[in-house]
Amino acid sequence: MDFGDSKLPLSDTIKIRAFFWLVSLLLASLIWFISVQLSDRNNGQLQYGLLLFGAAVSVLLQEAFRFAYFKLLKKADEGLVTLSEDGHPPISIKQMAYVSGLSFGIISGLFSVINILADSIGPGTVGIHGDSPHYFITSAFLTMALVFLHTFWGTIFFDACEKGRYGALGLVVTSHLVTSGLIKVLLVQSSPASSEGISPGNQQT
Repeated sequence: MDFGDSKLPLSDTIKIRAFFWLVSLLLASLIWFISVQLSDRNNGQLQYGLLLFGAAVSVLLQEAFRFAYFKLLKKADEGLVTLSEDGHPPISIKQMAYVSGLSFGIISGLFSVINILADSIGPGTVGIHGDSPHYFITSAFLTMALVFLHTFWGTIFFDACEKGRYGALGLVVTSHLVTSGLIKVLLVQSSPASSEGISPGNQQT
């Protein structure tokens, strides 16, 4: 399936963008893992702080790779314009922004759902010790919302980079950080696992 007038299939475009997200996830997980290993693992408050630190690092790396992908696409787009017969790019900036945000959201949602479904297999039962029995349905709604948010963030981010709107860039990064922090807090409070068992990859935002 072609995306607009582009000859690059939409599925391949999503895979390329997902690769950038996976690299950011890998780097964030390494930083969080090293931080945990060098810290006092018996200090619950410290581990909770490291969890939030890992979430912040993950968000900043995601936005950095989003910008790197934007620059890469701009370079490729300029090269394609010179080869185009009509002098127009084969894919617009709005299309690139939409696919970028959607692919970010899809791969992020997949990782979130996979980890949660793995936890649901057991051992143990959610809610047996007074924890919220709505953990899984809440996580599903949060994942769905994040897919939409990533799509919006990608569209706003690319438009801001294209037009030099630094306020909009700051809004995307700030809202991403706030959303990630709130979700981490909600998951730690509602999850049957302790904060030591939750890594930045358990609910990637």
